[in-house]
Amino acid sequence: MLTEERYNFILEKLNQYGVIKSQELMVEMDCSESTIRRDLASLEEHGKLVRVHGGAKRVYMIEQEQSLTEKSVKNIRSKEKIAELAASLVEDGDTIFLDAGSTTFFMVPFLKEKNIRIVTNAVQHALLLADQNNDVLLIGGKLKNTTQAIVGTTSVEQLSRYRFNKSFLGMNGIDKDYGFTTPDPEEANVKQQAFMNSSKTYILADETKFNKVTFVKVCTIDDALIITDHLSPKNYESYFNTTILEAKL
Repeated sequence: MLTEERYNFILEKLNQYGVIKSQELMVEMDCSESTIRRDLASLEEHGKLVRVHGGAKRVYMIEQEQSLTEKSVKNIRSKEKIAELAASLVEDGDTIFLDAGSTTFFMVPFLKEKNIRIVTNAVQHALLLADQNNDVLLIGGKLKNTTQAIVGTTSVEQLSRYRFNKSFLGMNGIDKDYGFTTPDPEEANVKQQAFMNSSKTYILADETKFNKVTFVKVCTIDDALIITDHLSPKNYESYFNTTILEAKL
């Protein structure tokens, strides 16, 4: 293999598994220990990985939060497909929690004809749900301007009294080791309370959210079902072995 090919192979393995062993790389790439050592040192120098005893581990970048406006104009077609699949899982008579977020927002039109109760902490979602005559309850609390989400101790206390058949949550980061994460502690508290009070929890996320870690952990990777539009088994094999994914292709 050429040097660049080895680099790409190493980084692809890290992307799949998070940690790699030098001995395994030597066998798979048919090269010497000194070559692997130089490759890992070079990749570490460029911030691509962190060397550990006997191998290397993936570098985790802490992602920053974007506003609802910024998020709503990205990956629109993917979000629509994810939202349609998520809404198809809602049955008449359900009581659901609909999280604030750009992907969950796309669920709203698909819920129009359903005989359900919807609890949400999203102002924008609640307004559109009310316009289409859904039975909607907007929880109280503090309005977070950037995401238009209702958060805070009042929100969590109110949610603690409710029980849901299903919760549909947006998430900023999904990682097989660090689980489901979001940048803001107050939003994380709301998501976690909804998760704890739901029979089933679904995470709505396109492929860009995978292998990312943000500030606050909501729950572990095997605590919820992931709904996405497409996920390559080759690049994300470890997720298929760890949790349940539903994909709308």
